Amino acid sequence: MSGKNKSAYPFYIIVGSLVCLVALSLVNNSFSLEQYTSRPLDMLADLRKETPPIKTTDTAVIAVTDTIQTANTDTVQLAVIPDPDHSHDFTSYTGILNYAVRDTAASGLEHFLQALDALKAGKRKKVRIAYFGDSMIEGDLITEDLRDSLQILFGGSGVGFVPITSVVAGFRTTINHTFSKDWKDYSYKEMPPANVPLGISGHTFVPGDASWIKYSPVRKRGLDKFEEVSLLYGPASGGNISVNEKSYSLTGHRPVNLLSWKQDSAQHGVTIKWSGGNSLPFYGVCFEANNGVYVDNYSFRGISGVELGHLSRQILEQMQTEHPYDLVVLHYGANILWKPELTDYTWYGRPMKKVMDSLRSDLPNTSFLVISTADKSYKKGGNYVTAPGVTALLKTQHELAKEHGTAYWNLYAAMGGDGSMTHWVEGDTVLANKDYTHFNRQGAARVGALLYKAMMDEYKQLEHQ
Repeated sequence: MSGKNKSAYPFYIIVGSLVCLVALSLVNNSFSLEQYTSRPLDMLADLRKETPPIKTTDTAVIAVTDTIQTANTDTVQLAVIPDPDHSHDFTSYTGILNYAVRDTAASGLEHFLQALDALKAGKRKKVRIAYFGDSMIEGDLITEDLRDSLQILFGGSGVGFVPITSVVAGFRTTINHTFSKDWKDYSYKEMPPANVPLGISGHTFVPGDASWIKYSPVRKRGLDKFEEVSLLYGPASGGNISVNEKSYSLTGHRPVNLLSWKQDSAQHGVTIKWSGGNSLPFYGVCFEANNGVYVDNYSFRGISGVELGHLSRQILEQMQTEHPYDLVVLHYGANILWKPELTDYTWYGRPMKKVMDSLRSDLPNTSFLVISTADKSYKKGGNYVTAPGVTALLKTQHELAKEHGTAYWNLYAAMGGDGSMTHWVEGDTVLANKDYTHFNRQGAARVGALLYKAMMDEYKQLEHQ
């Protein structure tokens, strides 16, 4: 070896290495080790011609279209347009993102916006929103201001659905509500017997021997009188009640039945008394006028949204017959962020996916809006900072919205993003409570206004088409 010329050796090594790298580029050379996956090596990447992606129809995610193209058949087809995530960063965008999948009849806010347009044109009488949430909305927080703004623009008066009893009746300022203490309250926390349906609010109320409820209006715009009143109850066979001293015998074997009446202008409030007979389940009372927009507040303290899986198809479908909704809002987060530094929310995403699968199946022609968690702060190193779990939960909630073809609104971004809850608590204008989680009334009104603006930005686009 010592007698040979070694000057060519580096050349041989370089050429041999290039040959090996090119050869590796022709095969799948990535590998995985536990949770680590290497990037594939491709020395020829810059020389390859890009192959147009194959368009699929089974799994493509598309946004709400400006126009609906109808073929000669009865099938309605949505035009394929870019995913809104291609033009907006869902982690910071403060408007509403609309998603669609091909097997959903109502994509994003499409149906809801068209319903508002028809209402304004006089082509329909009412538009209803079912707003589900946790303690962030109890006492009609957020929904009060959203309702009022929508009713000013589109008409309507009345607070909508109110349960038979409520732990926050004394806190709520949009209706006066009192009741006897002998009502039996079945709920997500204590499920009713198998033969008693659970109401859409997550509650079902069974009367005692002398049960009663009283409602009266308050001195606020659109809430100062009752016009059309409906009592929602379950299967009945001869239960007796009185409404302002007028007797009724309740019948009806459907999961949801209605007793409706026009409020006598001479009567200020509504008093309902149980008069005996065969016991039956009651759900609540609705207060509306003969037209306009109505927002029903379905708050339930301490839940994550997964509990909605207890609502039966029969209840939801019958509600759509007796008291139909054009938009369902799902607003959860506070009770999911119970451990601030937790960042893996698969334990929540998996069951919530099943809940949304079921809701979309049971209410196929209804629009859905997923509202993300708000910012939540916790104390670290002597200062309040945004919990790491917030952005992780945002991602999970966004994925649920996108997969199910719903609309998505990032409340965290709308209120200011990272550190915003601290500012809302400690700023010159106090908008949230010292738990650094819940809004106060002024903060809830701000959120209601932000949500209304986001909705109206979408509606204006429909008007300009």
